Amino acid sequence: MSRSMVTVRPATAADVPVLAELWSDILRRGTPDEHLADVARIVTDAEGRQDVQVVVAEYDGAVAGGVYLQATTLTPLNLEPAVLAVSPHVLADYRRKGVGTALIEAAVRFAEQHGATHISTAANADARDANRFMARLAFAPQATLRAATTGAVRARIVSRRPGTVLGAAKTRQIDRVLAARRGRRERVPS
Repeated sequence: MSRSMVTVRPATAADVPVLAELWSDILRRGTPDEHLADVARIVTDAEGRQDVQVVVAEYDGAVAGGVYLQATTLTPLNLEPAVLAVSPHVLADYRRKGVGTALIEAAVRFAEQHGATHISTAANADARDANRFMARLAFAPQATLRAATTGAVRARIVSRRPGTVLGAAKTRQIDRVLAARRGRRERVPS
């Protein structure tokens, strides 16, 4: 019988540098020092809570992956108990060694401890391997999460609002394009 070289445990302050590296692509924009401070705060906050846990997976004694777990509800409107497994990431050198499975298994244990009937997670839309991994573990797509800067959304709303200069110009342009298409269709013999 072979023993797994993967173990999971709650994260500690000593894990902050590795977690900051692991989650660097999803942390807010900032300097490496700001990332370290953010992750340190996340780990410290989790240590004092029952509904949140940051878990690291070690492979042969080295931190190989991590996940942020939160007992919550499926959505703010659907109050069914669920665990949100945020950013189950594995360092590139440790992929395909059972680290990701160990992180999701930790999420399952956390969900069982909190009486949660569902586990939800997310992977970047372009993270093909991560999305395949989640699909193999029975995670089905439930929604598309989209994000934009507040300024970009505001600019689009203003430009689409009827009565604004930009909105009116855009509407006139669309009307002209549609009229031109109708005209072409009418001239094309059947």
